[in-house]
Amino acid sequence: MPNPRDSRNTNAVAELLATASNVVVFTGAGMSAESGIPTFRDAQTGLWEQFDPEQLATPAAYRADKALVWGWYRWRMTLVERAQPNAGHLAISALERMRPGLVVVTQNVDDLHERAGSSDVVHLHGSLFAPRCFACDRPFGLEGAMATHGPQALRVDPPACRHCGGPVRPGVVWFGESLPTQAWSRAERLMQRCDILLVVGTSGVVQPAASLPRVAKRQAKPIVEINPEDSELTAIADVVCKAKAAVALPDILAAMQKPRRE
Repeated sequence: MPNPRDSRNTNAVAELLATASNVVVFTGAGMSAESGIPTFRDAQTGLWEQFDPEQLATPAAYRADKALVWGWYRWRMTLVERAQPNAGHLAISALERMRPGLVVVTQNVDDLHERAGSSDVVHLHGSLFAPRCFACDRPFGLEGAMATHGPQALRVDPPACRHCGGPVRPGVVWFGESLPTQAWSRAERLMQRCDILLVVGTSGVVQPAASLPRVAKRQAKPIVEINPEDSELTAIADVVCKAKAAVALPDILAAMQKPRRE
């Protein structure tokens, strides 16, 4: 196996993928940042410069000021709605067509993987586009619920649950909350059973999600890291592509499509 510190081991990754049936792609904030979506702690501008995002992302904050918290998340939804999947998202979708059964496990709360064409996405931290009732926990469909408010309103009253009338909350995992049980259990199983794990654009510091690649490592699964910077997971990777996802993933895809030598 080539030196894992090489800057672009795309051919080595293509060779690993050539014999893999069960491919898992684990993505983090760096994946979406290339589409122009600010990372969580950078998602402040204009009206929001005076607020600490961590203080807008707890159940207590929502109870204290529902309109302020919903307004911030409505603004974040608008940022995502305006963004487009980047070349990395599209390459993952194309890879799924070559390796049916590929699953994306993401820490991101946007829908860019789905919009790029990925058919099986596990959202560890929930989704901006899957709100639910704060009282009864029923899902809330967004159709027609957002058109009445401008994207830059500081305070926006959340819609009411159609079942119980309770306030609707963002469908993301807040600080102090557990990850969705079903998503977490499936992610663990995927890590145990995969043939190869691609770790893309994550710092490896947000727990418990950051522990998942180590599940694959304990099962001796080959791990590929795609990241322009070292992360907390670099040391456990078998191959490291020191490049952004929108560069490395299309190159890996192109390498897979080249005729193989006998």
